[in-house]
Amino acid sequence: MITVSENAKQRAITLMQEENKPTEAFIRVGVEGGGCSGLSYKLEFDTTMRDGDQVFEDKGIKIVVDKKSFLYLVGTELDYTGGLNGKGFVFNNPNANRTCGCGESFSV
Repeated sequence: MITVSENAKQRAITLMQEENKPTEAFIRVGVEGGGCSGLSYKLEFDTTMRDGDQVFEDKGIKIVVDKKSFLYLVGTELDYTGGLNGKGFVFNNPNANRTCGCGESFSV
């Protein structure tokens, strides 16, 4: 399962409204090769389901992840921070053995 913090929920709702996303839009998260630690997170708004997608809903926010990425993201919480070190969505991933300084890549 992938969960969403209250901060991430509020920011996602705001962004979807600002970008005039349709009501069926969801957050697609994934993992791809790259970054200084080996794997990078992907996050985007989407409206199209793909074969093998896993669907989760938490706090009224629909999260979709492809089957391969789910193996790396199981148990992850999507958060949002607006702190001094930068603002944006953050993946609190219990599977990551090592993360880079910016938090955008990891290894398992």
